[in-house]
Amino acid sequence: MDQAVSEDKIRPEVQPVKTATQPLSTPSLSTPWIILLCVAWLLPGLFGHGPWKPDEAYTFGLVHHMIQSGDWIVPTLGGEPFIEKPPIFFIVAALFAKLFSGWLPLHDGARIATVFFFTIMCAFIALTQRALNDNRNGNLALLILIGCLGLLPRAHQLITDVALLSGFAMAYYAFAISYKRPLLAGFLLGTGVGLGFMSKGLIAPGALGLTAIALPLVGREWRCRSYFICLSISLLAMLPWLAVWPWLLYQRSPELFHEWFFVQNWGRFFGSAHLSFPNDDRAFYFKLLPWWGWPATPLALFGLWHNRKTNFMRPAILLPLVCLAVIMLVLTAAGEGRELYALPTLIPLVLLATAGENALKYRVTRILQGFWVFIFFALSACGWFSWSLLFFLPLKGVSEKTKAAILPATPLDFRPSTVCIAAGITLLCVAVFYLSRKDDRRPIIHWTASITLLWAMLMTLWLPVIDEKKSYDKMIAELRTVLPPTYNCIASKGLGEPQRALLDYYMGLVTQRVEKGKGGECTLLLVQGTTSSKVPADDGYRKLWEGNRPGDDSERFWLFERGRF
Repeated sequence: MDQAVSEDKIRPEVQPVKTATQPLSTPSLSTPWIILLCVAWLLPGLFGHGPWKPDEAYTFGLVHHMIQSGDWIVPTLGGEPFIEKPPIFFIVAALFAKLFSGWLPLHDGARIATVFFFTIMCAFIALTQRALNDNRNGNLALLILIGCLGLLPRAHQLITDVALLSGFAMAYYAFAISYKRPLLAGFLLGTGVGLGFMSKGLIAPGALGLTAIALPLVGREWRCRSYFICLSISLLAMLPWLAVWPWLLYQRSPELFHEWFFVQNWGRFFGSAHLSFPNDDRAFYFKLLPWWGWPATPLALFGLWHNRKTNFMRPAILLPLVCLAVIMLVLTAAGEGRELYALPTLIPLVLLATAGENALKYRVTRILQGFWVFIFFALSACGWFSWSLLFFLPLKGVSEKTKAAILPATPLDFRPSTVCIAAGITLLCVAVFYLSRKDDRRPIIHWTASITLLWAMLMTLWLPVIDEKKSYDKMIAELRTVLPPTYNCIASKGLGEPQRALLDYYMGLVTQRVEKGKGGECTLLLVQGTTSSKVPADDGYRKLWEGNRPGDDSERFWLFERGRF
C-alpha cells in the first residue's frame, strides 16, 4: 500500500488535452464588464428623441391617454377605444412616465418601462441557461442575445413586445426547473403566461400551453409528479392575470370585449380581421431567422449538429428546441405575419446557441474574430471622422440633394454631454476588446462590442439627424402655426394611428374621423395621403397648408378650410 502511495506521488499529473468537444475554459472577461457592455448596448437610443413611427407613436398615444385620464381598463387613442392589446405595458409605462416627469419628457420617461421589462427578460434568460447547464454560460447567453440583429432596434422602442418577451423568458425558466422546484416553477410559469397574456393577448397562453403539453412527450424529465404539480400551481397563478382585466372590460362594454377577444385575437390569427400584413408566405419566418437571428442562428444549428448523437435528449437541448418549434409553428400558422412578431423566437434560439459554444474554438470562428476586430476599429474611426466633418470641415463640392439626405434641416449643435457618452462607450468597448483577448468567447464578445459601438454612435452623435427624419414634432409645430384663430373642430381623412396619437400629444388635438361618419360640421379638414395622391378637391374647401416630415417623402398632409372665404 505504501509503495502504491509513493508511486502516486511521483507519477506526473496528466493534463487533459484541450479539444473542440470540451466546454469553454474559465472566461477572462468578468461579469461586471459584461453588465457594463449590456448597459452600454441598452441605454443609447431610449432617450432624447420623440416617439418614432409607427409602433412607438401609437403606443405612446395610449400611454399618454392613460396618464391624462387614469383609465387603465380601455386603452384609448385619439379619443377612440383602441383595444388591440391588453394594457399591462401601457400601465407600467404610464407609471414610469409620471414618476420621472420632473426629470424627463413623458415619452422618455415611458421608455423606462422598456428597460424594466428587458432587464427581467435578461435575468430569466441567464437563469434558464444556468439551470440547464450546471450554472454555466449565463453570461454567454446574454452576449449572444444582445448581439442579435433582430433585437437591436426593437429593444430600444416603446412597444409591448418587450413585456411579452419577459413573460416568455419567465415561463421558459419555469419549465427548466419544473421537475426540480415545482412550487416556484408553478408560480413563475403562471406569472409568465399571465404577463404575456396581458401584453399581447392569447399568443402567450397558446404557445406556452402547447409547449407544456409537448415537453412530457419528448423528455422524461417532464414525465414526473413534480412537473404536474408545477402545472397545477401555474393554473392558479395565471388565473388573476387572465380573468381580472377581461372581466372589467366586459363590464365596461360587451362590444369592446367582443372586438378585443374575437377580432383582435382570433381574427388576427386566422387572418379574417385584415388588420395587419397577411402571412401569404408561410416560409417567411424561416427565411427571416438566418440573418435576423444572427449570430444565434448559426450557433444554434451547430449546437444541434454537435449534440446529435450524444447529448441530444438532455434538457439543455430539448427545452429550447421544443420552445422554438412551437413558436415557429404558431407564427407560421397565423394569418398575419410581420418581422416584429418573430421576437419570441430569439429566446430559445439563444438557449440553443449556447449549446453550440464549442463552435467558438474552431478555426473559422478565429478568422471571423479577426474580421470583427477590423470591423470594430473601422466603425469607430469612420463614426468619429464622419461626425467630425460636420463640425470642423466645410462640405465643399457636396450637392444640396446629398446634404438634405444626410443632414437635418436645422443646424447641428455641439453637445458636450453626448460627445462624452459616445467617447465613454468607445473606451468601454476598447477595454472589452483588450480584456477578452484570451477569452474563448472572444468571437461573440467582439461581435457584440462592435454592434454596441455602432448603435451607440448612431444614437448619440447622429441622433439629431435620425430623429428629424423619423419624428413628427417639427411637422406638427408647422401645422400649429397655420391653424386659424378660431374653428369649431378638425375633421380628418386617412389619418393614421401614429399621426392621431402625436397630434393629441403635441397639440392636444383630437380629430373627428370621416371614416367613422364624424366631422361633417367641422370647418377644418386634415387629410393624409402620399406624394402620388391627388390633392383632394372639394368646392367647399380651400387649401391652407401642405407639408410632410423632413425625412419622409412618401407621406403628405393637407389642411383645408371651409366657410371663411
